[in-house]
Amino acid sequence: PIISEALKEAGVTLDDIDAVAVTQGPGLIGSLLVGVCYAKALAYGRGLPIVGINHIEGHFYSVVFENPPIEFPALALIVSGGHTNLFWVPEEGKYKLVSRTRDDAAGEAFDKVAKMIGLGYPGGPAIEKLALEGDSKTVKFTRPKISDGRPDFSFSGLNTAVLKHLKTDNGSVSTADLAASFQHAVIGQLIGITGNVAKDLKPKTLIVAGGVACNLELRESAQILAEELAIPVYFPSKHLSTDNAAMIAAAACPKLLRGESSPLSMTADITLRLQNFENEDLRRSKVRYRL
Repeated sequence: PIISEALKEAGVTLDDIDAVAVTQGPGLIGSLLVGVCYAKALAYGRGLPIVGINHIEGHFYSVVFENPPIEFPALALIVSGGHTNLFWVPEEGKYKLVSRTRDDAAGEAFDKVAKMIGLGYPGGPAIEKLALEGDSKTVKFTRPKISDGRPDFSFSGLNTAVLKHLKTDNGSVSTADLAASFQHAVIGQLIGITGNVAKDLKPKTLIVAGGVACNLELRESAQILAEELAIPVYFPSKHLSTDNAAMIAAAACPKLLRGESSPLSMTADITLRLQNFENEDLRRSKVRYRL
């Protein structure tokens, strides 16, 4: 039914389709298998090439619809409920993971803190809305320190700090102030690390994508950073920031143009990694973020 509705809305039929793209991973295995099995059957039945796409690469390509062409090398911050990664992209199709979260993803941290303070799910939009009524300078949260000096993210300590504050506060801090302070700490860490990596690697384009890219404070902070770096920053539209099929199709297009496709033996892979090249200088880099 979903495919039929999409074809009808687009004004095309299966005869107009040249290839099938599908999310291969990472993600929840049940959801991935539903998509992969259907896509493989459709590709086989219609005699079409199939392209398995990394979910995170899809987020990277979610910016192509409403922005100028990406100028490489690019630096991409992919931040969502399941992923918080920073990728160096020297040319189309090549990815090097330079920063990752050591524990919770940023979106996951928003969800946990939203639950702590009695907000709904998903936590990101709820906290952002409440934070508009608060003062982000009210509570000073300590920035995490990565012992090995890698430019990685960490949010579990921040969650613990919020919980501790809730248990010990005598009511002097409003829920709105706490939400604003927490959001500011998360975004400060995201932009602080991204900025310092960008100053070290000197990309020509900054990309911020994923579900958390809907956050207005993150967008404003990334725009300020991009202006400091004198490079453009690309965001997806809000309706393309969360998981969607359009970004998976967009990621498949350059692969098809390069003559790449997947075998029908391809299957779902919850551990699928995006990194596909090694660089000694990047691997040894120990950029520390400074705010």
